[in-house]
Amino acid sequence: MEARKPAWLEALDKQRFFVSCSVHENARKKEKNICCLDCCTAICAHCLGSHHGHRLVQIRRYVYHDVVRLQDLDKLIDCSSVQSYTINSSKVIFLKKRPQSRHFKGSGNICTSCDRTLQEPYVHCSLECKVDYISRQGKDFSPYLRTCQSLQLNPGLIMAQEADVGGDDGNETTRSTVVQGEDDARCSSESENFSMPYVSFIRKKRSGLLPTHCSRSANRMSHDGIAASTSRRKGIPQRSPLC
Repeated sequence: MEARKPAWLEALDKQRFFVSCSVHENARKKEKNICCLDCCTAICAHCLGSHHGHRLVQIRRYVYHDVVRLQDLDKLIDCSSVQSYTINSSKVIFLKKRPQSRHFKGSGNICTSCDRTLQEPYVHCSLECKVDYISRQGKDFSPYLRTCQSLQLNPGLIMAQEADVGGDDGNETTRSTVVQGEDDARCSSESENFSMPYVSFIRKKRSGLLPTHCSRSANRMSHDGIAASTSRRKGIPQRSPLC
């Protein structure tokens, strides 16, 4: 008897990712970027507590397309015939079809569903194309599926998301913000300290209330300027002889 398509495959194909979670509308980091394969639904970081122990897959975004890491998806289904792409040092597989507007003219493999140009030996450009091909051929899904009892998110990702979820918007201050604020305050204070004597000197000079040391320095500067200007006399102009 022909095996039916697994429900989690339908979820990866039909669920909408990177949309706001309706359960946590007023929370930060509320976009659905995780798929629970046991519940066959898209969830956000705030929903992780309700899906403890379930098989979870992180959905990533690349050029407006949903992708999944190859090492995660390969635990669920055979991905040897699906072309993978290296993004941020990780191999990923596209979930949906990406048809080309121009038909390929030349040698090379072509996707079985959307006619996209592929590298050898791949024949599918996405997971959806592989699933559609198996369905059109009337084949059994069992030889392609793999037993996976446990599939958890990266611990670093969970800690980062929990930190973002637990942070308070009103009191949230990152280290970079603190350092930047201190540097800005330091720079502003230095610029103010540098400009204040000059500004006060101009104001006192205009008001005629110059201190003794400021008046001496001003007189010295004016005297030096006059001396320099008087010492630079022009030479006697020499006219060209008349012919």
